[in-house]
Amino acid sequence: DIFNIRRLSSRMPLFSAAYVHCESAKKFSTKRADRENLEYVFQKFASVHKNGSLYMTYPDFVQKFLGLYCFENANEDTVKQLGTIADYDKDGLISFEEFETFEGLLSLPDHAYRIAFDLFDVNGNGYVSFSEFKSVITVTTLHRQYPFNFDCDFIDLHFGKARDQIVSYEEFTQLIHDFHEEHALQAFQRSDKRNEGKIRAMDFINIMVQLKSNLLTPFLRDHLMQVVFGAEHGSHISFSYFNAFISLLNNMELLKKLIQARTGNDVHAPVTREELTNDAMSYNQLTPLEVDILFQLAKFLREDDCISYYDVKRMAPFDEYTSKYAPDTAARRVQDAVETRAEGRGRTFLLSILEQVYRFSLGAIAGAIGATAVYPIDLVKTRMQNQRTSTVGEVLYRNSWDCFKKVIRFEGVFGLYRGLVPQLVGVAPEKAIKLTMNDLVKDQFRDKKTGFIPLWAEILAGGCAGGSQVIFTNPLEIVKIRLQVAGEIATAQRVSALHVIRDLGFFGLYKGAKACFLRDIPFSAIYFTAYNHLKMRFADSEGYNNPGSLLLAATLSGAPAAGLTTPADVIKTRLQVVARSGQTTYTGVFDAFGKILREEGPRAFWKGSMARVFRSSPQFGVTLLTYEMLQRAFYIDFGGSKPSGSNILKRPEEAMPTNPDHIGGYKIATLSFDELESRFGLCLPKYKIAAGSGSG
Repeated sequence: DIFNIRRLSSRMPLFSAAYVHCESAKKFSTKRADRENLEYVFQKFASVHKNGSLYMTYPDFVQKFLGLYCFENANEDTVKQLGTIADYDKDGLISFEEFETFEGLLSLPDHAYRIAFDLFDVNGNGYVSFSEFKSVITVTTLHRQYPFNFDCDFIDLHFGKARDQIVSYEEFTQLIHDFHEEHALQAFQRSDKRNEGKIRAMDFINIMVQLKSNLLTPFLRDHLMQVVFGAEHGSHISFSYFNAFISLLNNMELLKKLIQARTGNDVHAPVTREELTNDAMSYNQLTPLEVDILFQLAKFLREDDCISYYDVKRMAPFDEYTSKYAPDTAARRVQDAVETRAEGRGRTFLLSILEQVYRFSLGAIAGAIGATAVYPIDLVKTRMQNQRTSTVGEVLYRNSWDCFKKVIRFEGVFGLYRGLVPQLVGVAPEKAIKLTMNDLVKDQFRDKKTGFIPLWAEILAGGCAGGSQVIFTNPLEIVKIRLQVAGEIATAQRVSALHVIRDLGFFGLYKGAKACFLRDIPFSAIYFTAYNHLKMRFADSEGYNNPGSLLLAATLSGAPAAGLTTPADVIKTRLQVVARSGQTTYTGVFDAFGKILREEGPRAFWKGSMARVFRSSPQFGVTLLTYEMLQRAFYIDFGGSKPSGSNILKRPEEAMPTNPDHIGGYKIATLSFDELESRFGLCLPKYKIAAGSGSG
């Protein structure tokens, strides 16, 4: 690879040096492609045979390979301009060496600036002259809407009064960075007809939409007019406000860091105006006017004169990994629909029903996986809790480990899974109802603008989730328990789930339901509240939870929830099992509580507590991890809330649409060309300009 780059170094001295430096430093932003694979891709799209070699035409490279401008009436001049970026010797064709070199360029950290530089380096000599710079700028759509005056101090300082100076790559990066601020300044001056340092509010809006569209999110576009006309300055915008507004949008990443430094990983935690102003002053990057504009925008998101990281994310410019040139895929259309519903529009009753069915299905799968993973621990827990110390005779199990070993010894490995089938049948509605109800209740109290949920609402949602499951799962729970303890006594008749159901009858299936309510309501209230906050605590700086942090949060949350509700679980177990000869019988929750306390002492209420913790913690850890990962893997937006912690700031190649032919640096090729517009504002004409249409 290095050899191929050096072969072209005479034509691209600056690029070659930078490439070799980065190669030695191993600082590529994207992994290089294998040369043989790259050559196979090149041959697949190359259409010209010349002197025994294959070459790509500009349409081959731009349209067929990169997939850009693949629509009717695409502007041929734009396709040619983009094609020349990879044509280093400017002969109208792209060789494999040039194709490979450009793939290396895309692997560099500053690839966006280098692509822009190569666009302006029309002659391919490694420098940009004034004539080259002007030739590119004059064909952009921005110049046609707001003509740039090249006879200005800005151009004089970069190219000299005589326009005879040339600009190197390093100098060009600053030139293109500052150019659009100069362009906006000229647009302001042109709109300031009376030289008062003010422009009409509508002129300001037009400048922002035309020249700074890359900084405007859908939220900003929707509320730009309201902010401008609702501010104290009335119908005119001062130059200070003009500069502050643009500077604020350019400093959104700094704002995110400021808010994160104060709130940690809680993306919904509110920050007051005073707190943000105080933090901003320490960085000397944001002015009080910029902070004031920020809170003018925040009023359309919340009513408490505060702002959160989540709010700033909605205002911030488009994610740099979003491509406007991507095909109109289903995912793209869904995202457009989400943005349409962001303000609460388009949410139908049918969508709400479908969302609950979707959650229920994923919850059932997650619950089944979690239950199977820890079922042996659950069986040991049940047998330990059912063991009566007041019964005449020896104690069957000394501890949980002894119980585990004896089950394997006398009943075999499959004895650890006795009663699993009804458990799996029961765990589907149990976990599905619990997870669905928790999400459903939280959604009712979630702030529609900020996504914030108060603590009391989290506790209520968890309690409702625990209570709702008892109605559906108590019958399955009692069948499971009776099957689990059946192996303790050697009998000639094998007990089946159907036999237990016939023996209990309909009302018997709800025996111990009160104890279930007593156990499951506080369990879920504790568990889901703890999980929500631990999940937030373990998220990274972008608010994203990786699978490890999800598993840790879900597992740790189960410990206090399971431990603190063990007494209720003991009472429930005693009520649901069949008392054998000589064992105490119970008529209800209070009767069981009193008899256990008198006959066995307070410690009896904590029997099996460790087994319960070691069963519930990993079970809910696996269940919640599976549920969250299924929601991410099979994500469907119904216009409701997206699972928190599921948004990840991906590497460019991970965020782009998958194209098997885009390998190595070409994985981010579409993004990189898109950055000409989104980062530098170089909006080239997309369609052919009809004859006689003027500037088009």
